[in-house]
Amino acid sequence: MARREEEKVRGVFEHPAGSGVWWINYYAQGQRHREKVGRKSDALALYQKRKADSRRKLKLPELVPGNVVTFAHLSAMAVEHANTHLKTASDYVARDVILCVPFGSRKADEVTPQEINQWLTKHCKTNATANRYRSYISLAYRLGMENGKVTANPARLVRLRTENNARQRYLTREEYNTLLGIIRRDNPEQALAFVVSVYTGMRFGEQFSLTWNQVDFTRKKIRLEKTKNGSKRDVPLNSITLEAVKQQQSAVPHASSDTVFPRPGPSSDCRWWLEPSLREAGVSDYTWHNNRHTFCSWLALAGVSIKDIQVLAGHKSIAMAARYAHLSPEASVSASERLVIAS
Repeated sequence: MARREEEKVRGVFEHPAGSGVWWINYYAQGQRHREKVGRKSDALALYQKRKADSRRKLKLPELVPGNVVTFAHLSAMAVEHANTHLKTASDYVARDVILCVPFGSRKADEVTPQEINQWLTKHCKTNATANRYRSYISLAYRLGMENGKVTANPARLVRLRTENNARQRYLTREEYNTLLGIIRRDNPEQALAFVVSVYTGMRFGEQFSLTWNQVDFTRKKIRLEKTKNGSKRDVPLNSITLEAVKQQQSAVPHASSDTVFPRPGPSSDCRWWLEPSLREAGVSDYTWHNNRHTFCSWLALAGVSIKDIQVLAGHKSIAMAARYAHLSPEASVSASERLVIAS
């Protein structure tokens, strides 16, 4: 009964139907507002927040007496920025909903670095998560400064936390084959997306926003116009990914503007089908994003240079790709041996 009522929430809708992309529609001070969110659960949470903000007059600065700028104003600007410029907008929406509980009604210029740091320490389980939230808060204040809403960015005074990237979890070939077999058995419509993810290293947002007009079968590549770091890049299609994309083309509608990998199911992410498959395969400490680590790790194990890994994965700096250098000891020995040959 509770689920049936949740599905009928007015102002929350999926568009296009069956795409897994959810929107919200609400009115504030007689004006209609519509926002693209992503996952249904995020849309439901954001809709309730926007309605509450409207009632408290927190959404728009001009509705607040004396033009008091709250953290909620800056956070809304960050979400708008993400919806316009980034593929990972749903992550920003989720952070907006969470952070506006403790900080939303606070005057933006009264939030201190100490308060931000204390909240991160208490609520973030890992340093990586804390850094993502710190970056979001910093973005909100930076946009506020650019628009003359605030004069300082307290998040910049919160020190970044050291992230442990020593172990990049990736699949062995045996784990991959076992996992793929389970996915093909239980969720065959998702198997091709999994194969393409592992063999291209595309980020989740890049892959699942991909449309057919970005696929060039003649030149065997995918053109990504929007990426996490803001740079356009081409993703080459090897024989495995080329065949997988062709199979996908025959399995789903393929007008030029259609999504290559639609996301059917109870939510717009992949956890609902991937996590049961991982458990049965005996693969722990693994998420969809680790497919990207698998891609880079397999390249390194095959002796591909760090520079080529950087280009293929779309890393902004070579330091990101250098994390996989230890997997290619043969390449390092070969490079060192050149000193002997040259002497």
